[in-house]
Amino acid sequence: MAAYVGERPVPLSALTLEPEHSLLVQSYAPREMQSGVVNADGFGAGWYAPEVDVEPAVYRSTRPIWADRSFASIAPRVLSPAVFAAVRSATPGLPAEESGVPPFASGRYLFMHNGAVQDFRRSAMRRLRDALSDESYAGLLGVSDSETIFACLLDRLRDSPEAPAGALRRTVAHLFRICAELGVEATLNLGVTDGATMAFTRCSTSGPGNSLYFLEDAGAFRGGVAVASEPLDETPGWREVPDRHLLSTDRSGGVTLEPLNPSGAEAPS
Repeated sequence: MAAYVGERPVPLSALTLEPEHSLLVQSYAPREMQSGVVNADGFGAGWYAPEVDVEPAVYRSTRPIWADRSFASIAPRVLSPAVFAAVRSATPGLPAEESGVPPFASGRYLFMHNGAVQDFRRSAMRRLRDALSDESYAGLLGVSDSETIFACLLDRLRDSPEAPAGALRRTVAHLFRICAELGVEATLNLGVTDGATMAFTRCSTSGPGNSLYFLEDAGAFRGGVAVASEPLDETPGWREVPDRHLLSTDRSGGVTLEPLNPSGAEAPS
């Protein structure tokens, strides 16, 4: 996954197609992927046009990113100050359908998940969905772990006027508690944005989480902050997000990194 927020708009292709290690390249030649060898089960991009609407536009497809000529035509011509994009490798046992392709959108929020909940449909799916509000449950279209996690996050965003970072922290705590009770593992690199701010977690229930990096005010992303599972290019300044940390930033620039203590942060729901 890859994201950008800043004062200066960038084309979608600045994340997805143009860099030497773009999402296009990461779809067939990832460097740090732990759970597979390719990301060929779909891709998507979401972006904001603040002058038009506070809610984002989303383009999602079940095709590999390299097979979509329409997106290749659109991406260099769409500029935005806030972009989320991802390529997907479907978790075994989950269908390769559009409902599971990130980024996910609801209202003014976009969400992405790089990771998986172990044996999701037979383990945590029912527990997590039973705890959802009626509104979030009704919004589910598929059976993926990522979409369910987004629904959990949306409930926390609705419950409180806090910034997305706070709701994301509480969501991770909720997921850790459920996974611990069920004895299942989860990798939870999560990202959320409202178009003005964005927040990401890098964590897992066991061992180091999937990789995550950020770049401040440099290269193609001067005037903003980029976040990506793997550095998009060789620009000096890419930094690794430490394991079990939360990253937050906004259009004014600057990154805050805070430790996560997901094992004891939220009361049972």
